[in-house]
Amino acid sequence: MSLSYVTGDATAPIGAGTKIIVHVCNDMGGWGRGFVVAVSKRWPQPEERYRQWFREGGPQPFELGQVQFVEAQPDLWVANLIGQHGIRSEGGRPPVRYDAIRTGLASVRDFARPRSASVHMPRIGAGLAGGRWDEIAPIVTTELVDHDVSVTVYDLKVGVG
Repeated sequence: MSLSYVTGDATAPIGAGTKIIVHVCNDMGGWGRGFVVAVSKRWPQPEERYRQWFREGGPQPFELGQVQFVEAQPDLWVANLIGQHGIRSEGGRPPVRYDAIRTGLASVRDFARPRSASVHMPRIGAGLAGGRWDEIAPIVTTELVDHDVSVTVYDLKVGVG
């Protein structure tokens, strides 16, 4: 399998078959900045289910490392991965939590493999969460690519419009 980089929109994943869009959420129930805005413009369900999970709980606890899989349309899932503690840096430490991303991606792998699904994502954890992609990319490789899950990372085209 491969880790591929393309210029494009991760909410419009390319290729055939079942797809999972992975993004990082915070552990405070906040939704409204960054990549989630694009997700909500396409599908209401991921935000609705995330907010419900925060308010009411669910089959798994609402905590770091957990993932909620929401079917946005047939053969397309959005994975709400809680990999960010809070929304601001504290004591110089950004909100990203690499171990939580690792744990969450292992759950994504376990969800993707029986469905023969490919995974699609922006550079998770490296935007508002404040993480470094050069630390996150090896986690993606170890948890997904090395386990035969194809991953495409999307970079938005800059300067359009």
